[in-house]
Amino acid sequence: MGIFGRKKGKPARRRSDSKTPRANPARAGAVRKLASGRTIEHRLTRDLARAETLATMLAQSRAARAIEVADLLAGMYIYDWERLSKYWEEQDGIEQYLQQICRISPQRWHHWIQFYDQQRNGDENRGPWTWLRPSTSATAANTDLAPSAELRAIFQAAEQIAPAHDLVEDRMIPILTCECVLLAMTKKTDSEVGHRLISSGIDVNGLERAARNPRHAPLH
Repeated sequence: MGIFGRKKGKPARRRSDSKTPRANPARAGAVRKLASGRTIEHRLTRDLARAETLATMLAQSRAARAIEVADLLAGMYIYDWERLSKYWEEQDGIEQYLQQICRISPQRWHHWIQFYDQQRNGDENRGPWTWLRPSTSATAANTDLAPSAELRAIFQAAEQIAPAHDLVEDRMIPILTCECVLLAMTKKTDSEVGHRLISSGIDVNGLERAARNPRHAPLH
């Protein structure tokens, strides 16, 4: 078994991508506002939007008042570890280290891993991401739970990194990817999460190349 209790060598699911720098609005992720009534600041890819939904559920499960940076970090790795694991050369013990960074006990961590894998496997029969709807198996994410001030600062830093943009309300806004947000977290070394990410041995240079110069436009 590998990281998160999954079999080693399990290939990441591949999606077809366009080579054009502009994202297709029909296939891009969520458009977000920092506050009700304010100007739209950026768009999230579908991968990042789904990781944020997991982060919202994690924050809600501990009765938090806001989504913290650690919640989003946990959501990103629960959702897309196969894709992001390449930025750690030494992976032995990284799962436990991430649990500590995200302040999640091993029991709760593996509960969320198991929950996500069960829901993902069930998508083949029930349609894409039906688990995001309220069900008897899990508490629905509270979409009114807002990012913390620190997480909003991370999003704003990621906006400066994002190389792709999309036209929304007659303006070009940045499209945030998991790589852009993860890089923004590592750049904030005055925060506990940023400092500990650097200490984990993450390949910042490789991550920055992927974030600033992606091979494909972020259509998912």
